[in-house]
Amino acid sequence: MKSSRIPEPAPSTTLLVEGPGLHVTVRERRRGWRSLDLGELVAYRDLFFFLVVRDVKVLYKQTVLGLGWAILRPLFGMVVFSVVFGRLAKVPSDGLPYPLFSYTALVPWTYFQTAIIASTNSLIAGSQLISKVYFPRIVVPMAPVVAGLLDFAIAMSVLAVLMFYYGVAPTASFVFLPILVLIMVLTAAGVGLWLSVLAIQYRDVRFAVQFVAQFLMYAAPVVWPASLIPPEYRLAYGLYPMAGVIEGFRSAILGETAMPWDLLAVGSVSALVVFLVGALYFRRTERILADVI
Repeated sequence: MKSSRIPEPAPSTTLLVEGPGLHVTVRERRRGWRSLDLGELVAYRDLFFFLVVRDVKVLYKQTVLGLGWAILRPLFGMVVFSVVFGRLAKVPSDGLPYPLFSYTALVPWTYFQTAIIASTNSLIAGSQLISKVYFPRIVVPMAPVVAGLLDFAIAMSVLAVLMFYYGVAPTASFVFLPILVLIMVLTAAGVGLWLSVLAIQYRDVRFAVQFVAQFLMYAAPVVWPASLIPPEYRLAYGLYPMAGVIEGFRSAILGETAMPWDLLAVGSVSALVVFLVGALYFRRTERILADVI
């Protein structure tokens, strides 16, 4: 029987013992901050794909409408906002029909809200798996973030129908849409990584996130345009990544307003910082997840 120590960056050093019919790997915990191990994530890509598919199936299992919920949620929100804010409160909509104005914002916002709530609850829901076998735990809260893109794509198809109904054609700025989606996903993933760990340590976090999501929606320019923000506060407001994303969606798809590059420049940096710090914080605490669960 031979034994040799081979280096492994994170989550531990590895003692590999081999012999006839024997292959044992013993993992030793490392303390402190740990970097992201991209090689390990690549090695577990099949598991990540399985978790994404599972989340999609579980979301619509034993439902009557199935994928129709991806359309009804932003559509219902559009109807309510159009009546309350468009007709009664007379909130400005940058010259656009208010239903189209609100629905264009609700598509990315609904994805963001759903992703952070599902990501927050993911570790608790996957506690049985986490406590039994080793794998990079970060794939658990990341799976619902990616799975939510299916609902997002379906909701976007309805937006195309609304644009045809109101006679609005997409503009050349549509090519910037992938950048906006990337900022949106990074923000949702970063917030989800933070909250998923906190939800393990403090179980009331998963209930509080519902109220936090509602607050974040009204803080974002979903029912009102960002043009109402005074110029001297725009850059500070841009620290909220979803502000630039939502205004960017309206500009890229509807073309009524200019692309908010100031909000996007600040928001993209903010989204990247939120994601990286969230991922590093998750890696630092994931070694205790099985014990806390």
